[in-house]
Amino acid sequence: MPYVHRRANGEVESLHRAATLEASEFLDAADPDVQRFLTQQAEPNAYERLDADFVRVLEDLIDVLLGKGILRITDLPDIVQAKLVVRKEHRERGGPVSASYFSSSGFVEVIDDSAFGQLGQFEPGRE
Repeated sequence: MPYVHRRANGEVESLHRAATLEASEFLDAADPDVQRFLTQQAEPNAYERLDADFVRVLEDLIDVLLGKGILRITDLPDIVQAKLVVRKEHRERGGPVSASYFSSSGFVEVIDDSAFGQLGQFEPGRE
């Protein structure tokens, strides 16, 4: 072990326990190419990018739950409500907050955003 499959540029692309049509070259486990493959680090910002993508998924999920009436915005803590509103404003590039899921409860008319301090105010470049 291992048999290696190489990319066109010669880098090891995958390791295999047994020879295959694509991986017929046998290398010792201590071979520098095998060690380089085994110790490759993930892309430096991969987790940050994945986290940002996942946050977007959660925002979309919350929007769906609110839109279907399964969740009410008032079910969430005040700080969460404020953060959702600010992120929604930011996503809409500073445009007015789309409050379609607030309208049926009248929550938009009674919200007191003074308790949110700076969280209720959108500032370009800050999240």
